[in-house]
Amino acid sequence: MDYDKLLTLSGELGYHLLLSGAEIYRVEESVRYLLQAYGVGPGEVFAIPNCIIVGISSPGQKPLTRMRRVGPHGTNVRKIEALNALCRRLCAETPDLDQAWEALQTAAADQTYFSTPQQLSAYFLGTAAFCLFFGGTLADAAASGLCGVAIGVSLIFMSRLGTNLFFKTIAGGFVSALAAVVLVALGLGTHINLIIIGAIMALAPGVVITNFMRDIMAGDMLSGLSKFAEALLTGAGIALGTGLALSLARMLGGAA
Repeated sequence: MDYDKLLTLSGELGYHLLLSGAEIYRVEESVRYLLQAYGVGPGEVFAIPNCIIVGISSPGQKPLTRMRRVGPHGTNVRKIEALNALCRRLCAETPDLDQAWEALQTAAADQTYFSTPQQLSAYFLGTAAFCLFFGGTLADAAASGLCGVAIGVSLIFMSRLGTNLFFKTIAGGFVSALAAVVLVALGLGTHINLIIIGAIMALAPGVVITNFMRDIMAGDMLSGLSKFAEALLTGAGIALGTGLALSLARMLGGAA
């Protein structure tokens, strides 16, 4: 058994799971099961949203440790599912480590994403539906959908610039509120508050809030608190961007 290869394989599996937005318990369990399947157990795994450390003790050798730093990432449920399926297959079949590595590289290299028109269509439908849910009219929903498209364009553009999540959220809140003001002034929609609320639901950190509660209940306090801080910063970014746009619109309206 090449313990260095096994350590690299298990560490990369955990890294790509974290990079895809998997929950902390899922990452640690997957790596632990993989080590046990290859006869190394239980192994030590420590993961937080931006780092994973894997350690094993091989017979007659010094303990080996591998650490990977995880950069900014979102959530890719499709890739999480593929990596989970790969982990289950590796645990059941325990192929040669070189074959397992090739399979992991293939799964990790899958960069299938929705096209930009598909993403913008989802932003339109999602934000329009939220506006209707909160009591808006059909005209309000259409306006909210257009604001959602503005958010989508803003996030895609900011992502290509390499901007961090906080500033992307501020930009998204700003353009959505500004677009809502313009659309209401043009007569498309009447309830600006419902239009903005429906639009900014595209920025709400729902997955992050769910995961931080799940981590805290599972005892992963450090991970849970870091995600809680991320949710707070996202909420602050939404409020700041929206507030700036509304203040600017009020100043311009007053000047006019």
